[in-house]
Amino acid sequence: MTIAILSALPEEQGSLVQALHAPECTTHAGRQFWRGRLHGHAVVLALSGIGKVAAATTATLLAERFGARQLVFTGVAGGLGAGVQVGDVVVARSYLQHDMDASPIFPRWELPGYGTAVMACDARLSAALQDAAQAYLAQPGAGYVPAAAPGVAHRHAARAHAGLVVSGDRFVSTSAESDALCSALTGAGHAVLAVEMEGAAVAQVCRDYGLPFAAVRTISDRADDSAHVDFSHFVREVARPYADHIVQGLLERL
Repeated sequence: MTIAILSALPEEQGSLVQALHAPECTTHAGRQFWRGRLHGHAVVLALSGIGKVAAATTATLLAERFGARQLVFTGVAGGLGAGVQVGDVVVARSYLQHDMDASPIFPRWELPGYGTAVMACDARLSAALQDAAQAYLAQPGAGYVPAAAPGVAHRHAARAHAGLVVSGDRFVSTSAESDALCSALTGAGHAVLAVEMEGAAVAQVCRDYGLPFAAVRTISDRADDSAHVDFSHFVREVARPYADHIVQGLLERL
């Protein structure tokens, strides 16, 4: 059974391609797909690029052309929920498209034709992913050393959270926007933890195909006025090793 591992950016994929046994690369629809084996599993790795359409296209190709029977997304996100800090990890239990609004025909955020706004992730796969995340973060030296005063290197004791993640085709990068988004969702009963730009689209594709789906997001910022600060450094130095260890830890558990 082939497991697909999908990311938006190369840094979010970590060095998983380099870890493949018997790697084989195929280019299709402008994307590279790497087949091989990791921890005894047949896997295919792919980069979707940024945004819901790009992610949905890639997820569809993984199902149709590459025979994926489970799909895992690894990447970064902005923290929205209370206590969700930079360097933490969020494992998605469910997804919602925060920019979906077909009202007044349908309630805000509801996906037309599905009767719901929320797409659940696979419980078994998500539980294994959370176990892998918690195990990695518990290791000595794991976590995130934030920028601080000269000579200070305080390591944040990173935590693994699980809950609702929301996606939209917009990089949420101001306090006003993140506060408004969090307030609207929470007021409607959606206790959101993080925001990003791809996962909800992949969750919808996986629901259409009946494929188990799970996602893990490293929190790179608080989706506020500092959201752009050191992003490139963060995905290279923090998100990359997180992806390596958590995804390989997941595969060891399956």
